[in-house]
Amino acid sequence: MKHNAPWHSATLRAQRDLSPSVREFEIRPERGVRPWTVGSHLDLRVRVDGREEKRSYSLVGLPDAPGADEVYRIAVRRADDGRGGSRFLWGLQTGDELLIGEPNNHFEIGWRAPFTLLVAGGIGITPILGMAQQLAARGAPLRMLYAARSADELIYAETLRATLGERLQLRCSDAGQRIDLDAEIAALPPGAQLALCGPLRLMDAARSAWQRAGRPEADLRFETFGNSGTQAAEPFWVELPRHGLRIEVPADRNLLDVLEAHGVQALSDCRRGECGLCALDIVSVQGTVDHRDVFFSPHQKQANHKLCACVSRVCGGGVVLDSAYRPD
Repeated sequence: MKHNAPWHSATLRAQRDLSPSVREFEIRPERGVRPWTVGSHLDLRVRVDGREEKRSYSLVGLPDAPGADEVYRIAVRRADDGRGGSRFLWGLQTGDELLIGEPNNHFEIGWRAPFTLLVAGGIGITPILGMAQQLAARGAPLRMLYAARSADELIYAETLRATLGERLQLRCSDAGQRIDLDAEIAALPPGAQLALCGPLRLMDAARSAWQRAGRPEADLRFETFGNSGTQAAEPFWVELPRHGLRIEVPADRNLLDVLEAHGVQALSDCRRGECGLCALDIVSVQGTVDHRDVFFSPHQKQANHKLCACVSRVCGGGVVLDSAYRPD
């Protein structure tokens, strides 16, 4: 029971490496670029092990930048241990055709906040770049923190330096540099907003720090670019007593896709662990649930009452689930 959207033909017009692990792609839609706003993502159809699947990638930069009326720009980190979408894209040649959806925005920020703190981790810079550029162009008060594993992975750093100057702070984990979220949040004026995109650990830490500071939940905006979790992906089993099924989930596939392949319908929308629509009740678990969503709070994840089927996994065993959809 997916929310289906029409797919349109497009051509890969150009590509370039931004770092050893990140490549930028220019995608020219056959029917023309549709209007989009900063924070939007673009859905692409990718082929993984003979299966067609959907992946979402943030649009980079500004919708009114030179050339933005001709192509969509995305930047993709190659993840050899990921679900296969990045490997598919990195295997494309300039001129290849692909299918894309319409731009969609689930990552809106307030443009009139008294102050904005932008935080990007790794490839999470892709939606944050345009926010920094647009806020700066409007003369809005802001500061930005951008962290990556090493200096050569700080893509778009030169663009950001030119845009923000001293308002930009860079951090490299291989140099022992970390973002002190508690201190950064404590320094914000009342009514400030935090917009964040990065690894799951960073987002969980930011949500916890935001709550400790007593800040309004509505002033924290975030999006996840992937679902790395806290454990390496491994196969696990799933039992569904209501359906009389026991199925195996391979390391390279997510639970939601496997359920659908076995005829088990589940509501879903974002398929990135953000909306919670695909949450299923946990009856029992053998091993550890690796909650890879950003929908449930740390307390809810610890309670292990539900999991998001689109991203969550189990390490060291499997899980018994009640798949019947019942509105709360």
